[in-house]
Amino acid sequence: MNMALNTAMLSDTLAAALADVAQRVQRSLVVVHNGRHGAGAGVVWRSDGHIITNHHVVARGRIAVTLPDGRDLPARLVADEPEIDLALLKVEASELPAALVADARSLRVGQVVLAVGHPWGQRGVVTAGIISGLSRAATRGQRGSVPILRSDVTLAPGNSGGPLVNAAGGVVGINTMLVGGDLGVAIPSHVVSDFVAQALGEQVGVLA
Repeated sequence: MNMALNTAMLSDTLAAALADVAQRVQRSLVVVHNGRHGAGAGVVWRSDGHIITNHHVVARGRIAVTLPDGRDLPARLVADEPEIDLALLKVEASELPAALVADARSLRVGQVVLAVGHPWGQRGVVTAGIISGLSRAATRGQRGSVPILRSDVTLAPGNSGGPLVNAAGGVVGINTMLVGGDLGVAIPSHVVSDFVAQALGEQVGVLA
């Protein structure tokens, strides 16, 4: 009986902790508009207005962003790399709630992760799962391949460009439609950080 009670208490504690994590992550989650009917997600990567999303989300159209505080701002495309489906945007805003970035290289299969995005236009939806695999995917370009995170979180149109976070709320990847299949796919955070550093002319290999 005591074991059952302890298990229930542990389950409640974990659920509350994950709910707190999801709430914190949403503070850095934006909506990315591309001038068409659809919209994707993005992550405030730096408090000075730099935002990460997917290349395919902003490949066409005029880009605008809805910030967590409700402000709608035009966004400038700083850099993009179709091969790894990443794009770096800049909005004229400061002191934004930047996401906590974790190092995806420390992930292990079986760890709990959360995906946050706007599937089918529903803002700030959270899905949970576990890391199912750490592998590489072939790409068309000079890279030839890219590290990817596979998980069983549920992704749908509108999740693109949103964060995959660990149980501590650290962003370990950016969800993407780069690779199909029956599992969710994300570009690892260290690949994203290197992409941002190269775009801004900074040293590569240091997590932001």
